[in-house]
Amino acid sequence: MSGAASVLLTCSVDVQVDVKDHVATVVSTLLYKNKEEKPIEAVFVFPMPSEAAVCHFNAKVGETLIVAEVKEKKQAHEEYDDALSSGQQAFLLEESVQSPDIFSMSVGSLRPEESASIRLEYVTELDVQADEALRFCLPAVLNPRYQPAGTESSVNVTYVPSSLVPYDLTFSARVESSRPVSKVESSCTMDPVQYLNQDQTKASVKLAAGHKFDRDVELLIYYKDSHQPSAVVEAGQASAKPGSLMGDTALMLSLYPEFPKDIMSSISSFGEFVFLLDRSGSMAGSRIAGARYTLLLLLKSLPMGCYFNIYSFGSSFEQIFKESVEYNQKTMEEALEKVKTMDANLGGTEILRPLERIYSQTCIPNQPRQLFVFTDGEVGNTKEVINLVKSNADSHRCFSFGIGEGASSALINGLAKEGRGHAQFITGNDKMQPKVIQSLRFAMQPAVGDISVKWDLPKGVSASVLSPPLTSIFQGQRSLLYAQLTGQSEEGAEGCVTVKYSLAGRPTENKLNFSLKPAEDTGLTVHRLAARSLIRSLEREQEGILGQKDDAVNKKIIDLSVQSGVSSSLTAFIAVNKTSGEAIQGPLLRRDVRTPKTRTCPDPHSPCSLCKSSVVGSTPGLHVLPVSPWVFSGYSGFLPPPKTCILNEMAQLCSFVGSVDTCSGMEDMARCGRAPMGQAQQDNIEWQSRDPLLELVSLQKASGCWELGPALAKALNTTSQDLENKQPSVAKREVWATILALVWLHGLKADAKDEWELLAMKAATWLRSQNAAGLAECVEAANALLGCRVHKGVLGL
Repeated sequence: MSGAASVLLTCSVDVQVDVKDHVATVVSTLLYKNKEEKPIEAVFVFPMPSEAAVCHFNAKVGETLIVAEVKEKKQAHEEYDDALSSGQQAFLLEESVQSPDIFSMSVGSLRPEESASIRLEYVTELDVQADEALRFCLPAVLNPRYQPAGTESSVNVTYVPSSLVPYDLTFSARVESSRPVSKVESSCTMDPVQYLNQDQTKASVKLAAGHKFDRDVELLIYYKDSHQPSAVVEAGQASAKPGSLMGDTALMLSLYPEFPKDIMSSISSFGEFVFLLDRSGSMAGSRIAGARYTLLLLLKSLPMGCYFNIYSFGSSFEQIFKESVEYNQKTMEEALEKVKTMDANLGGTEILRPLERIYSQTCIPNQPRQLFVFTDGEVGNTKEVINLVKSNADSHRCFSFGIGEGASSALINGLAKEGRGHAQFITGNDKMQPKVIQSLRFAMQPAVGDISVKWDLPKGVSASVLSPPLTSIFQGQRSLLYAQLTGQSEEGAEGCVTVKYSLAGRPTENKLNFSLKPAEDTGLTVHRLAARSLIRSLEREQEGILGQKDDAVNKKIIDLSVQSGVSSSLTAFIAVNKTSGEAIQGPLLRRDVRTPKTRTCPDPHSPCSLCKSSVVGSTPGLHVLPVSPWVFSGYSGFLPPPKTCILNEMAQLCSFVGSVDTCSGMEDMARCGRAPMGQAQQDNIEWQSRDPLLELVSLQKASGCWELGPALAKALNTTSQDLENKQPSVAKREVWATILALVWLHGLKADAKDEWELLAMKAATWLRSQNAAGLAECVEAANALLGCRVHKGVLGL
């Protein structure tokens, strides 16, 4: 693409979010102006939440408003091309066939100095976090999706440093719930929360002025008593055909199952825990360091009697043990020694082959397999990976973790959904450990089986479930159900839904009673989310078919998308300006809009494998990193290669890089003039020298106990002599050491309890198994020595 003095300038971006309970409606208005001397067609690619339902798209040129319609994708493309060839203006919005979290927008025929205002609207559910917050994320980052050798990407993206893209972003959110809003936090600088009524059920927040949209905008919304089942009944669209999804009443159920306390009181000692860690170049720096620490906590938190293994991958993959081994002191220490040296040095992100290896391993009888996947999600074969997990869903549960901004929500959510597990995202200043330990707790919960949903509705009313069948239920975690209600009910009528399942061999059920009276001012949000849920289910059904797709299912997807006005992989939004006016003459200049972050390969003339494989049409030597979906760049050239490789001079060259994607392999990085960064090797990963909590945790034995000695004294910031002198005479050395560690954790590290709680529970279990005398004396002596006030009961003894 030739470099122009100024391609297209974004004048402003305005994003307004309306949150009601756990659903958000997002409206983005974008104003663009052609600064070139000839008419242009601009095409750009941007990220979207994978579960979002895009439901409205229009463009305003001058005083003319052009509202888009949803049409079958081939037809939409033909209308777009016909419009441009006849000199008309047209706008096209479509979902990528590769992944539902990538969209592209084509802005056709903007005259010189002409402006276009584009309005895009979507609705999405908010994920529940480990601390019970609801997470909203406005994605700005689209990292390059690594393409394995022999495959191609259909996504064409070019890039530019964000420092060279001038534009303004305004962002505001209004939050409303039947429960008080306790607080709203953000990864970005926000103005103070404004409460709009006395009971604090309504609030608004705004992004502080001066924000550059070069990273995701994340909100964490906290409600009081948020984990309460709820139901939203929404009346159908008056103009829609009765009996259709949009014409009938729609229902959204938010369920929070509660398991019997006696079943949940103990942690299972069974299970095969398989950890799969991304060690591609893009995991370098804090990502891989956080992953190493997380694996340490996981290994210390595993119960005796289980089995485990650790795989890691990049362009190739490794595994610590030939097959999963029983968890004991020897195997734990062996694994930890390997974890300490793990670095982001395995090249590209090829996750399919290690998954195939894991699934080829025979499951261990009476040891349910639990798979934990850690990745920054930069893969190009998302659907192939998800289909592999789906085809093996009966043999395991999959817990996925998206690390860093730009992690593919389609991949991370898809792995968990098809693997009957739970997904988590770690971005900004998030700590990985609490979220991972929460998922480990889920994995240790008994697997729920024989799930069924029973409806009790008034006579003449029936329900058709639009969501995929429930395949997993976790204590206290939300499960969503969408249904289409057919028939009329009397005023004041109520319904009831009962979720039945088997838990640890015991029949269990949870009920929710709800009013059938439609809610007010929902704006068809429930209908659109329900349509999106059904469309996704049908698409996944098609993706699982080898060879010829089912034409009837395709037609159903297209008809449902057109009827509901919600995007799908088979449809697109098309808007054509058919008003009378002078046709645009001459050939259009195509501009692939550049995104605002790059890094330069050490040797553009001999590009590394990431240059050659990650993005079709990209210039060798230019790597994409974060991408703002809304920015047309005025930058006309490429960054010159730095004098020294970014791997060598990270501190000097990373002012605009953000989450750095390192070169793809050892052979590429060798050109830098020295060995790869090798953070793990450079630091020698001295676990005991970095953090007091890490120091103490690293000393715990696989059984759950600690040993008395100089290392423990150092971790507790005291002396070996003090530990020996203060030990009660009736206590054994290991019992005294374990009590000291527990008192220190509860007394001095309570703020990190969600990280160490499982390993503390294991320690308490070990203490109880010793039938040790003098526990009360040990607790009292430990408090005196450490300056704490921890009661024996708090320790679980």
